[in-house]
Amino acid sequence: MLTVIGEGLIDVVRRPGGTEAHPGGSPLNVAVGLARLDHPVQFIGRYGDDANGRMLTDHLRGANVLVPLPPDASPTPVATAELDHRGAATYHFELDWYLPNLRDRLDTLLGATTLVHTGSIASVLEPGADQVLHAVERARPRATIGFDPNCRPTITSDADVVRGRVERFVGLADVVKASDEDLAWLYPGADPLDSARRWLTLGGSEGPAFVVVTRGAQGPWAVGHSGEVSVPAPPVRVVDTVGAGDSFMAALLSAIVDRELDGAQRRSELRRLDIRELGRILEFAARAAAVTVSRPGANPPSRVEIRAGGGAQTGGAQ
Repeated sequence: MLTVIGEGLIDVVRRPGGTEAHPGGSPLNVAVGLARLDHPVQFIGRYGDDANGRMLTDHLRGANVLVPLPPDASPTPVATAELDHRGAATYHFELDWYLPNLRDRLDTLLGATTLVHTGSIASVLEPGADQVLHAVERARPRATIGFDPNCRPTITSDADVVRGRVERFVGLADVVKASDEDLAWLYPGADPLDSARRWLTLGGSEGPAFVVVTRGAQGPWAVGHSGEVSVPAPPVRVVDTVGAGDSFMAALLSAIVDRELDGAQRRSELRRLDIRELGRILEFAARAAAVTVSRPGANPPSRVEIRAGGGAQTGGAQ
């Protein structure tokens, strides 16, 4: 079982041709992405007992994602994405972030998991951020940890506070992904790749196995303990960029699981991952993101869709 912890919300997308609403949220998108890549996954997040909450849970369950927590009395979060003429999104959020009674249920929820992923708003917005950090600390002795800061300056605008929280999660994580825009906001004036190289040292010998930087049309780049590697972005006609990073993250984690490198007992092996193999993982994740940007909304691909788009297969999982 894989576990994703974080926010789910309703994405209201405003584009020049009209407005539409659909389920979203970075961690929720990653959970759906993992399920579409044939992994058993549960989503731990909060949602209200309202029409939007039912839309979220129907979406998750329709993708075969387990939803173990019940709704609460607060409204389901909403994010509004304004798309420009290039399809790039600017976000505005209305949400409360907390996880009722999570601590009491952690051992049950995480008992069978081999990988935990979190990030985005869930890792920095109080009061839920401390609950998520506690969950990651509890899971780490048994599970691989994935992290994507997916910074949202419109809702967590204090870069100094966010930077400190993000670095705590990076130091606990095994697989880290950030966009060049995330790193430029967190460390103004610094080369994003230099910032990623520094992240690799956080946590010392127990820190990340590798750090990936996504760079849009430039393609992803990664630094690991065996070196650095970059791959080109697949050529694609961009419809919009909503959810592209989440599809990339899901495929990145999927490739780790495909290679049976998930679980704390495989941590040292993951840190020794050959740079050529890391390049193949990046290629797979980049192809997943390319499928997503070729169609509207946060709509992660299946393995069949990745193969149809020219995607590489990973780790023997067909």
